[in-house]
Amino acid sequence: MEIAPKSEGDHIAAARAALISAALPHVAFDGWSRRTLDAAIADSGVDRGLAALAFPRGGVDMALGFHRMMDVRLADELSRVELSRMKVRERVTFAVRRRIELVEGQRDAVRRGATLLALPIHARDSAAAIWGTADLIWKLCGDTSTDYNWYSKRAILASVYSATVLYWLGDESAGSQNTWGFLDRRIDNVMSFEKLKAQAQANPLARAAFWLPGQVLGRIRAPRGAGGSGGA
Repeated sequence: MEIAPKSEGDHIAAARAALISAALPHVAFDGWSRRTLDAAIADSGVDRGLAALAFPRGGVDMALGFHRMMDVRLADELSRVELSRMKVRERVTFAVRRRIELVEGQRDAVRRGATLLALPIHARDSAAAIWGTADLIWKLCGDTSTDYNWYSKRAILASVYSATVLYWLGDESAGSQNTWGFLDRRIDNVMSFEKLKAQAQANPLARAAFWLPGQVLGRIRAPRGAGGSGGA
């Protein structure tokens, strides 16, 4: 059986993975920076021209690449877990917790990435990265919504995820138990909101009051293919 030759995209993807792996020991000292990228190039042996294609903006693209790499790892891991046996709340909680546990040994990398992406110039990249993680988690949990619920679910989960990560970065409790308690409380809030929304839909007066907003929001549809299977 013939093995298809690697495409340029394959080479770039391999370079990204090698550079991020080589960069991690340097991030704690130099952050996600051009200096860290230079060190990663030297340590990994990746061609400098290929590195420029992999991370054209240098450090910020490396930080985003690390984030996406962990999303891919989460998708791979959860594909082997029978999430269908869990309630929706349990699925979402489990997925968020696992996503954070995947970077347990890389707090400095996460902290440095959060600091860099908090800069106004990177606000759009930061929001897109968090939204992508929230979208992935909902897909992995079996969400098939296509109307405005597609957006509201992801917006709420993005807020929960980012708040939990920030809490985790400062958590010194054994096994990050305080973080998981914080996550449970945030998920409780989400479930309470969903319950309230369902009750409003069942109440004739509330349904009448929200008829017009519902008509407007009901025209919103998720992007094409958003209801499909999980992926990074």
